[in-house]
Amino acid sequence: MATRVSYPLEIKMKAIEMRLARVPVREVMEQLEIRNKTQLETWMRWYRTGEVHRLEQPVGKQYSYRKGPEHSSELEKVKAENQFLKQQLDLLKKYKELERRWNQKSPWPGSNPFETK
Repeated sequence: MATRVSYPLEIKMKAIEMRLARVPVREVMEQLEIRNKTQLETWMRWYRTGEVHRLEQPVGKQYSYRKGPEHSSELEKVKAENQFLKQQLDLLKKYKELERRWNQKSPWPGSNPFETK
């Protein structure tokens, strides 16, 4: 059975921005290392319907707005937060490496989809 991936909010928002800029789905998935096309479609649907708060929820947990998981102890809460932050850090490192490689490949200004205008 495959393990679930928890993407940080920054990656989700970058994927949405890229799709709004008409970057092809396959390219977004390759650059941001998103495993599943359906996941990207779900994020876009949430964005379009104004359910942006759902992008911050952990994988497999669909809580009501402004509600989070209940933990039986403070230690469990801290452990869960620590795991989530480690996952975010790992994915952000991958994103930075991809951005660095992209900048090395593209000598033309404006050809970088990561540039903000």
